Amino acid sequence: MADLLGWSIPGWILLLMAVALYEALTRKRRKRRTPVSGTFTDEFTAMFYGTKRLELDHRDSVSMLRDEEAQGAPPGFGVDLDRQTVVLRRQDPSAS
Repeated sequence: MADLLGWSIPGWILLLMAVALYEALTRKRRKRRTPVSGTFTDEFTAMFYGTKRLELDHRDSVSMLRDEEAQGAPPGFGVDLDRQTVVLRRQDPSAS
């Protein structure tokens, strides 16, 4: 039993290397955004470092937020496809 526990972490690392190699060889055929080996590495690291778990949770929550152009200051440029025009706004030097 102790021998099995002694080889569990190196075994997972070897499995990760095999999955990463497989993904590297078949990358052209797949359109997956996040590779399995990257997810496995993040979760494996989160087992040993508590801050990694916080980082992963924060990354998940930020990915769920909606980006809106109307938030904050007006954009420096705009594109109107109907009128086929581009609007550029010059920053006011006295404002800063």
